[in-house]
Amino acid sequence: MVEINNLPTKKIIYKITYPNGKIYIGKDLTNSLTYFGSVNDALVKKDFSEEQRKNFTITKEILFESDSAEEVNRIEAKLIVQYGANNPEKGYNQWPKLSG
Repeated sequence: MVEINNLPTKKIIYKITYPNGKIYIGKDLTNSLTYFGSVNDALVKKDFSEEQRKNFTITKEILFESDSAEEVNRIEAKLIVQYGANNPEKGYNQWPKLSG
């Protein structure tokens, strides 16, 4: 467990919202302020013109936090499905695969 000032670091599940309204949900076991996920760049890139990329703002929202990595690992997929982030019309998550 990573500790800062002898305090355990929270593990988080976050939601990134892009300017087009699409989302990406991921986890960060270090709760880094500057980590914005491992979304597939090609999927995002195709949705924005060169001009749009010159001024690009995203939002990072913490959806869940825990001291337990196991709990975060378990809940991440549930939140991806709950928010529809694995639906290409709504988000950029490629896992878990969209059913139906």
